[in-house]
Order: sequence, then C-alpha cells, then structure tokens
Amino acid sequence: MAIGRVKRTPLREVWKDEAKDFTPWLVDNIDVLGEVLGLTFVSAEREQRAGDFSVDITAQEEKSERKFIIENQLGKSDHDHLGKVVTYLAYLEAKAAVWIVGEPRPEHVTAISKLNEGIADFYLVKLEAVNIEESPPAALFTLITGPSIQAKEKGERQREESAQEEACREFWSKLLDYAKNKTELHSSISPGRWPYVGTKIRSEIDLKYYVRKKDTRIGIEIDQGPGSDEKNRIIFDQLKLRQESIEEVFEDSLVWEAKEGTRRCRVFYDITGGGWADQDKWEGIHEQMVEAMIRFHRALDLDSATKEGALTPED
Repeated sequence: MAIGRVKRTPLREVWKDEAKDFTPWLVDNIDVLGEVLGLTFVSAEREQRAGDFSVDITAQEEKSERKFIIENQLGKSDHDHLGKVVTYLAYLEAKAAVWIVGEPRPEHVTAISKLNEGIADFYLVKLEAVNIEESPPAALFTLITGPSIQAKEKGERQREESAQEEACREFWSKLLDYAKNKTELHSSISPGRWPYVGTKIRSEIDLKYYVRKKDTRIGIEIDQGPGSDEKNRIIFDQLKLRQESIEEVFEDSLVWEAKEGTRRCRVFYDITGGGWADQDKWEGIHEQMVEAMIRFHRALDLDSATKEGALTPED
C-alpha cells in the first residue's frame, strides 16, 4: 500500500484574506468544523452586528439549539481576538464560542480553559492547511481545548465558595456589631471571609465562633503550634477534670474533642436553627451565639483555674 506524505501549507497561501476568503469558505463548509467538535451546526451566517462591531460567523447547534459565535484568526492568537470572543458572546447572549486560530499561544489556551469554568462554553481550535503529495490543500481543524464536565463542576464549586465567603463576611460583621454591646471578648477583631472568627484568651487557647450553612458553634481551640500535641492534650485533660463544674455553670452539655493523631483539642457547643444561608434568621442566631459565648467564657473561668493550680499556667 502506498502511503502519502502530509505537507503543511501556509494558511495565507490557501486563504489570502481572512474575511474575504476563509470566513466565506467556513460558512459553506461549517460541517467540517462541526465534525471536529462533535456538533452539528445549522444556520451559519456571516458578519452579524454586535453593536459597533460584527461577528465573523454565528451559527446554531442543531441538537441543543444553542447559539454559537465563531471568531477566526489565521495568525497567532492574541488578546484583541480573545476580547472580541468574550464581547460578542456577551452582547449576542450566545451560549458558546469557537475561536479558530493559526497558532494558539499557551497563555490563551490557559485562558480558554479557565473561561470554561463559567456559564458559557468556549472552544479553541487550531487551523492548518494540509496536502497529501500534490493534492489540493485541505483544512485541518484540531480542538486544543473545550468545555468539560470537570471544568464546569470546578467553576460551580468556586462560585459557591465565593458566595459562602461573602455571606460569612456579612454574617460576622453583623454578629460582631451586636456582640460589642454585650461583651468585650471579641471587640478587637474584624470580620473575615472564613467560617470562623476568634480571639486568644491565653497564648494557647482561642475562643471562637463558627458558622456553617445551617448551624453554628461556639467553643475553644487549644493549639500551641507544630509539635505541641502532648502539651495541648495536657491542657485539655486539665480542663476536662473540671467538666462537671464547667457544664453546670454553662447550664448545658459540651462536646469535648481530643482525637488521636490530631494536634488541636477542642471544647465546643453546637447551636441549631440556622447558619450563614439563613439571612432572615441572623438576628436570632447572633443573639443565641453571643449569649452562649458569654456563658461559656464565664464557665471556663480560666483565670481562677490557673490561680488555683487547676490549669497549667502559661510558659
């Protein structure tokens, strides 16, 4: 069997002008691009207006009826065309974009991969012109990067995390504002984006508020840094000797947690009835948390315990 050799021809020798030659050819042969992407395009049209600009090609995907914009670039990918892709997609409210380039730069491959974590689909396609021996040139499309389930899931997780961080910051802002009229325990801290805020009541003990989506927690965390497992456990055990009296003053049971293989030790109290996702309940949630925190701190009574020798003093 005779096997021919593939030769690559400069794109400008096949399509001298991107707008006058390549774009009309692609409209007439849109099925060639569709085969590479695993899609069937219908209603391909040239030069649809997008404000003061015009899109190279718009098309509809037959099965999903999604609107696509297609931007062509016979040379190296550049920021100008990337900006056009995003602008046209938004202006025309399209659901997906295909950017065809002669040579994709690594930076733009990364950019398209990142954009695929959002709500639209982006395809970066490399275009080459090839011949077999002395055959007429043919268009060779190669998909460089496109949408994936993994990218969409990653983007969704990031959006959820961003929404949670924003909610946490507002949650803590309102809680600390309420708490300052009740106690000075956390008066020196600022609201953050994490699901907890805390202040040190001793060098090795943090007094913390925690919030989750549907519940909250108050408590202490005992931690003296890397390699302090044994020291932390000593402090925890000394506190636990006073468990009965601490819970009597607190007027409820607490959770005492010192897991094997875990450096930090904790004592905490869970509060049900709502968390950062229940903004309409925040006022009541904050009241419960602050009231529980005040009782908890009073029940620990660390200053008295240290003076009485019931708790190892700080080094």
